[in-house]
Amino acid sequence: MQRCTSMRFETKEESNLRRRREFMALSPSERFQSFIRLCWDLRKFASLVQRDRAKDNFIITRDSI
Repeated sequence: MQRCTSMRFETKEESNLRRRREFMALSPSERFQSFIRLCWDLRKFASLVQRDRAKDNFIITRDSI
């Protein structure tokens, strides 16, 4: 994980452009890893939706012909 070693003062547009350029400079596999890392990190944030973990399972059945 990267640590911020400096502080930047920039507009939202400048920040978004910089972040986009940095992201696009990554290889496709690094982009995918970055996306997975983001998804993993987002689960740490609180959610207003309460999930019932007991209902998260599902069963796949095959109909007989």
